[in-house]
Amino acid sequence: MENFFARSLGPDGLPLHTLAAVKLEHFPDDDTSHLTRPHFIAMNEQKPPVHIQAQQGLVSSNGEEVYFTREVEVQREAGAGKGWLTINTDYLHITPDQEIARTHKMVTIKTPAALITATGMEFNSRTQAIKLLSRVKGHYEKPKI
Repeated sequence: MENFFARSLGPDGLPLHTLAAVKLEHFPDDDTSHLTRPHFIAMNEQKPPVHIQAQQGLVSSNGEEVYFTREVEVQREAGAGKGWLTINTDYLHITPDQEIARTHKMVTIKTPAALITATGMEFNSRTQAIKLLSRVKGHYEKPKI
């Protein structure tokens, strides 16, 4: 399927997340779907949207897990007292219903005031907490008022 688009709604009828891709190929043997240039958006009225884009993606057979590979970029828009945030990596495993994103690969995190690199990360979108697993290096500059 080309120009694929799907939206998941919450009990209140509001969108929880969307998944779009230039191309979706479904494989009945393992019931997975392979995505070309996927774009995932997690939405919540109380928090800024989180966008995840990559060159390739894979959706599990039950649709509960999504894997992004090659040039993965996570962008959290600014809002609710928080600045923008960008995360770059080569691999990201998300569980949309739990709002968790994980990687064991190298990550680069950029904010208006910081540049951080690490190996391995867990990002909890519900709490907005980022756990860095190893080899953490950072540079912080106090924002100018």
